[in-house]
Amino acid sequence: MSEHSSSESEAVAAIAEGKLVEERLVLWYFVAALGYLAISLAGGLLMALQLVEWNPLQGSEYLSPGRWRMIHTNAIAYGFIANAFLGALHWAVPRLTLKPVGSRALSYFIFVAWQVVVLSTAVGIMMGQAQGVEWGETPTWIDPLALAGLALVAVNFMIPIAKTKGPLYVTLWYFMAAFVWTFLTYAMGNIMPQYFIPGTSGGAIAGLFIHDLVGLFVTPLAWGLMYYFVPILLKKPIWSHGLSLVGFWGLAFFYPLNGIHHFLYTPIPMFLQYGAVIATIAVELVVTTVIINFFATIWGSTRALITNLPIRWFYTGMVLYFVTCAQCAMQVTLTFQKLIHFTDWVVGHAHLVMFGVFSIWFFGMMTYLFPRLFRTPWYSRRLCEWHYWLSIGGIIVMFIDLGLAGMFQGYYWASLRPWDESVAGSQPFWIIRLFAGLVIIAGQLAFFYNIFMTWRMSRRSAARPAPQVTYPAGGRVAGA
Repeated sequence: MSEHSSSESEAVAAIAEGKLVEERLVLWYFVAALGYLAISLAGGLLMALQLVEWNPLQGSEYLSPGRWRMIHTNAIAYGFIANAFLGALHWAVPRLTLKPVGSRALSYFIFVAWQVVVLSTAVGIMMGQAQGVEWGETPTWIDPLALAGLALVAVNFMIPIAKTKGPLYVTLWYFMAAFVWTFLTYAMGNIMPQYFIPGTSGGAIAGLFIHDLVGLFVTPLAWGLMYYFVPILLKKPIWSHGLSLVGFWGLAFFYPLNGIHHFLYTPIPMFLQYGAVIATIAVELVVTTVIINFFATIWGSTRALITNLPIRWFYTGMVLYFVTCAQCAMQVTLTFQKLIHFTDWVVGHAHLVMFGVFSIWFFGMMTYLFPRLFRTPWYSRRLCEWHYWLSIGGIIVMFIDLGLAGMFQGYYWASLRPWDESVAGSQPFWIIRLFAGLVIIAGQLAFFYNIFMTWRMSRRSAARPAPQVTYPAGGRVAGA
């Protein structure tokens, strides 16, 4: 046996014994992520109540709707999504490289430090210290800490990737790109407009940051994990390696040019606005190649969409991702932008991509991994189904509702009728939005309860004494 084959066999054995992956840390990251998800959902509920004039926290400066809105978005981006990514990366990278992360001690340090960063951000926002950058409201004294944390994350995961010999999985391509892009994107959006580039030029940079946070942080990590989990669950290779590379390089080339489409009809030069429109439509073509690749992969195994719940989560998210990008390609045209600019259409679009796509994918990963982390089957398959249907039903109703609300608002404003009439006309849509959000929250409560009961089952199983093993005359374990 060659030296390479021997080391690979040892790594595979280490995975089987649970030595290569720090499973406890994966579990901690997932639990932290779900905690921030609960905080974000609470913030979203408060905002929905404010719109229908049912806000129970009137008169509190620190819990005012504007501040809770920022906590709502930051908790989902940096609390839920970032923690879930770090947990999934600690599971996937050692398996893909057959090597542990650079330092387990550093991994635990990053876990604690990141929670400090996210919680400090929430406190700073509540104290009125937010920056005036959308999705970059983190107080200025947090930004250096966040950048240091992102650099440590990149180093810790790049060490095993750098040690890998031979061709790399496309998943690792996405991961490596994300480690570089995320650091640069965060620095660009949180530091440059604040200190160096004022006015409309700073607005252009902020526009790039808003979209690159989704396209160069969340998207490459999320698609990379899909390229990891889907072939494992379907027990078949991805349909086309070539198409996977088209998707990767298309994302790298077109997505950074999208950001200005958040600022159409502004003083930003029109050539930048036109370029953003064209690049956004091009991204939809790139996404189409990725969707084709995954649906060609499941062809012949479509029954897994019924029997395999993680696969159902993954492919539902893919369909909604295609819808999101198709909607984006339509709404950035200057003609349609006249109608939906600053309306709830944009809010529905943001909810679909952040919850209907990326959060849905995380739920699929967690549905697959929690039983493996607890070493116990799910407490209730029915609760898993309720989690799926309530989450999907709630977000689809919310998306359609806010899309219709946005078009009605656009027509109200275009007619030059008094502003109050648009607010009154939006009330039925906002009430539906509130109840759609409550349906989503009910789904997450079912998930949280299922996780808790599964954990309790795992503790009871661990407390039971191991069964006595008898050896018959032949030396083989009885019943083996």
